[in-house]
Amino acid sequence: MGFQIDFISAKGSFFSKNLNRKVVFRFVAPGNYRQSERPFPVLLMNDGQDYAAMNLEKTLTEAFDDKDIKPFCYVGISCNDNRINEYGTAGIPDFKNRGNKAKEYSKFIIEEFIPFLKLEFKLSKKQADWVFCGMSLGGLSALDIVYNHPAHFAKVGVFSGSFWWRKKAYIKGDTLDRSRIILDVIKNRSYVAGQKFWFQCGTADEAADRNNNGIIDAIDDTLDVIKELEKKGYSYPGDITYLEINGGKHDLPTWGTVFPEFLKWAFKQ
Repeated sequence: MGFQIDFISAKGSFFSKNLNRKVVFRFVAPGNYRQSERPFPVLLMNDGQDYAAMNLEKTLTEAFDDKDIKPFCYVGISCNDNRINEYGTAGIPDFKNRGNKAKEYSKFIIEEFIPFLKLEFKLSKKQADWVFCGMSLGGLSALDIVYNHPAHFAKVGVFSGSFWWRKKAYIKGDTLDRSRIILDVIKNRSYVAGQKFWFQCGTADEAADRNNNGIIDAIDDTLDVIKELEKKGYSYPGDITYLEINGGKHDLPTWGTVFPEFLKWAFKQ
């Protein structure tokens, strides 16, 4: 009696010389992965340990069955207890020296992990087929890596990004607030055609409003990142997509609920 394979899933580990540790990852592919003669587009995700908490098995299974979504493979990269130092902006720790291993993490992704994935799995070699995403600090990390390595990624998705990451503590009344590191990361690189950006925030992401303008910091910071990208030549809407969830929180259930919409953007037929 015949049966249908909905998806293929495997967990493994990869030793990174840059991080000097074993990195655990999860690989998920459509049920026809073995039979396919074509390589698959790829979604990398920071904080892959949250796969179950975000209900991604159900989300990916439904996406693989959606004719409006290109077949793709998911790779979730688990963090360890050094997350606060490995995620961030490469080579630019924040004012508390958090993110001091972000450069090594970036080198792990670009120099070690992507070549390994392309060698071991049936994955596309084309930059246009590679997407990276992350949540919170993992979202900041994903944007930093994608933006600084446009030859490797075409799209990035950021859920409630930690764009408050800064070179110095916030000073009350600082209207420009240029100490947020990601703004200068964007400013200091030239425009690269073809890259796409997807951002999500929730109106209940937090309660903080440091400049007292009636808009929570998470939304303010994300909108400022979008403005900085616009200055570089990226169109909004167009190259940039922004989704604001009324009542959305800074938590895994919110991000898991939004994930199907992100996948439709990332791998639209």
